Amino acid sequence: MSENPQHPHPGGAPESPSWTRAVKVLQDASPISIPEGASAMTIHVEWEPGDPGTPPHRHSGPAFGYVVKGAVRFELEGEPERIVEAGGTFWEPGGDVIHYQDGNALADARTEFVVTMMCAPGKPMLELVEAEELRQRAHLRAPRPAS
Repeated sequence: MSENPQHPHPGGAPESPSWTRAVKVLQDASPISIPEGASAMTIHVEWEPGDPGTPPHRHSGPAFGYVVKGAVRFELEGEPERIVEAGGTFWEPGGDVIHYQDGNALADARTEFVVTMMCAPGKPMLELVEAEELRQRAHLRAPRPAS
């Protein structure tokens, strides 16, 4: 991972002060758009083996996640489905983008992740997407993996 010039201290050289070496950048997302007056919430999610997770949904602001244990099946509108394993990160821009999947990719073990979500004032932190909208936007979803 390359160092972001706007955040030059993470991952300092061995001769650098200890506080610069204690930081490991896990994800650096840009550009992001945070709704004016946004609030933030950090949650810890635990999925049982094989749990499909939250139905298709969206957030009014960006969300940043870290997989603590297991593996998350992650899919955003327009991107192919992927598996994010423990130690990996994910983010979504929020707004109109549909988050199709966030379930446990493992059939035999629990999965846990932590996610911080920004929320526009007066909006719910998470909004489920109705079946009719999913049909109307089907052309925006990346091709599904062959089973």
